[in-house]
Amino acid sequence: MRLSQGYWQTLKETPSDADVISQQLMMRAGLMYKTGAGLYTIQPMAFRSLKKIEKIIREELDRINCFEIQMPVMTPAELWQESGRWDAMGGQMLKMKDRAERELCMSPTNEETVTDLFRRTVSSYKQLPVCLYQINTKFRDEIRPRFGLMRAREFCMKDGYSFHIDKASLDKFYDEIYVAYENIFKRLGLDFIAVEADGGAMAGGGAKTHEFQVVADNGEDYVVTVPRTKFAANIEKAMTVRKNLPLAPATELTKFATPGQKTCDEVCAAHGMPITQSLKSLVMHTLNNGKEQFFMVMLLGDDSLNEVKFQNKVSAEHVRPAQQAELDRLGLVKGFMGPTTEAQGFKVIFDEAIDMNSSYVVGANEADHHIKGFVPSRDTKPKNFRADMRMAKEGDFIGDDQIVLKKGIEVGHIFQLGDKYTKSMKVTVLNETGKAVTPIMGCYGIGVTRVLASAIEQNNDKDGIVWPASIAPYDVYLCYIGKTPEIKEVAESLFKELRAAGLEVLFDDRQLGPGMMFKDADLIGLPVRVVIGEKDFNASGEIEVKLRRSGETMKFQKADVVNNVKKKLEEMGKWL
Repeated sequence: MRLSQGYWQTLKETPSDADVISQQLMMRAGLMYKTGAGLYTIQPMAFRSLKKIEKIIREELDRINCFEIQMPVMTPAELWQESGRWDAMGGQMLKMKDRAERELCMSPTNEETVTDLFRRTVSSYKQLPVCLYQINTKFRDEIRPRFGLMRAREFCMKDGYSFHIDKASLDKFYDEIYVAYENIFKRLGLDFIAVEADGGAMAGGGAKTHEFQVVADNGEDYVVTVPRTKFAANIEKAMTVRKNLPLAPATELTKFATPGQKTCDEVCAAHGMPITQSLKSLVMHTLNNGKEQFFMVMLLGDDSLNEVKFQNKVSAEHVRPAQQAELDRLGLVKGFMGPTTEAQGFKVIFDEAIDMNSSYVVGANEADHHIKGFVPSRDTKPKNFRADMRMAKEGDFIGDDQIVLKKGIEVGHIFQLGDKYTKSMKVTVLNETGKAVTPIMGCYGIGVTRVLASAIEQNNDKDGIVWPASIAPYDVYLCYIGKTPEIKEVAESLFKELRAAGLEVLFDDRQLGPGMMFKDADLIGLPVRVVIGEKDFNASGEIEVKLRRSGETMKFQKADVVNNVKKKLEEMGKWL
């Protein structure tokens, strides 16, 4: 593309509402335009990168015999009502009615749609296994869209769904899709970690699930790693332990005044106690099949509740903190709650980090008072139970190894769905004996627009973007310094030679000063910059080639430029 004829505008200032580096650089570099809250128009250069991401995804999925389809963005309510998710998806699902008063939604995901397609087109085990996928628009009405394309309301996603006659077939394909995802993210030039994950509500109890996390300082997720063993899991899944905590011996229960001291930090600071010798009481409301239940979760004073672990342990469809009216009904005083109350209506869960025979400080269920000397195994009625409820954190251990937390951006997720959708939507196929059986499913997603933002989050410097070679909008930024017809003719000639060699070239023929051109070149961050300087070329016939990532600068005769540029791009992974 010739910049003098192209559509490209950069911004001098970073937009005030751009929160993270990818959002800032994409807007400054003219890659996207904010249309509304969580809604973005993808500009031509970013669009080229998106198409390259999609191409890599398609190539790797084609290798394992996946089939691309395109499902509608708008889907009818009846499908979601069959699966039970029409109400369960909550506010993230944007619902509406058409002119015939039929209820529809903007698809946040497509399990129901693809399951309906499958049941109408597949009837025999002989047609299995099969994996169908699409690369299409999704819409989720995020309460607080933020971070540009990383948490947008409308986004592009690759979602794939496989169907199998049995678990052995699903396991075999799961291993194939895992390798395909590794190949995809390697070819995209991303530094990523495949981590054990929790499928949450989507997995419906499926056995295997992994997330693919791009390592980045602005990531929303935490990944638990053990460098020695190469173990990695997301923070919701990881089961870690605390070691060498100071324990207090059992003593008698004693109530003491704690005026206005509602948190473990406040109580322990005021009374000179270690924070790990206090217990935090969290009351959670759960809903399952329309039945509500309350749990008091006990944690060490400086620990946090892992809601995913809690939800899985109690097998609830929905969980939330109890509201004030509910605490009043249970006879609990917020800020001073504890498990010693005689009130009924809730079960007590102790986190496994708590020593059941040691002494702790807990709330007294009386305003401005706590109790010390509380021993869980002795003082809890009715009988309690224990489970891993806490969020992993720095300083924890897995076995003998101390964990390392890394921040990441989830760009891919694969998991086994089991029969969650095929059973609820009454899907059957005939097996080898002619018996109707329920097939099982797997689900495989990649956030395509999120991949684009994640690549920039991970690849940038003080001057702008540093594109991975495989997904850069163009391979080469070509410009010339000088105003004579001769130097312009050399640039035009080289432009044609680079393109004839199969390279994508952004030709800056705007005849600006070198300072402005180089600033734009660094901002857009193409892998290679080629500069034809009038003085150097007239003196020695040499042309400058500079690599954006390393900053390495080389000079070649004009006849050698194309081959050397291609060689450098190959080294950078352009044709992986």
